[in-house]
Amino acid sequence: MEAGKLLEVLHLAERLKDTTRHCYTSSGRHESVAEHSWRISFMAYLVKDEFPEADMDKVICMCLIHDLGEAFTGDIPVFQKTAQDSEREKELLSAWVSGLPEPFASEMKELYREMEERQTIEAKIYKAMDSLEAVIQHNESDISTWEMHEYDLNLTYADDKVDFSDYLKSLREMIRQETLAKIERGK
Repeated sequence: MEAGKLLEVLHLAERLKDTTRHCYTSSGRHESVAEHSWRISFMAYLVKDEFPEADMDKVICMCLIHDLGEAFTGDIPVFQKTAQDSEREKELLSAWVSGLPEPFASEMKELYREMEERQTIEAKIYKAMDSLEAVIQHNESDISTWEMHEYDLNLTYADDKVDFSDYLKSLREMIRQETLAKIERGK
């Protein structure tokens, strides 16, 4: 990638450092989209031995780019995001990706298509990491930051995303037990 274009892309990606998510960190500040993307990428790296049949480099790439559209729209929590919000984000991101030089434009378009269809093992792993990380982060935040509906949501969110893997179902259950313990403690 030509150096000027690289800087342009990096400047856009920097927006994700300042784009906050609904969730809080354990220290009490809003988590950024960039922090979320980093941690799901790290999660994917750490579970690579559990999925020897998967191209984990592809999974990590999916994790890294999955929320780039939020550089244009901001983060809208899953329980508030409408179909119109999703479509707007997709359109803005698609226009931006189309302006990237090759091979990046084609590669990213293919990754986004695969992520949306969620049929490959790689796309399923990425989506599971994305969803599980959100629940883990909620468990790490102070319970006073939770909205009432999140008590139930934290107990069920991502269940459907881990169905394909015994390992991830086991991890999800451990996270659920952390949620129950947190609710029980009330903090």
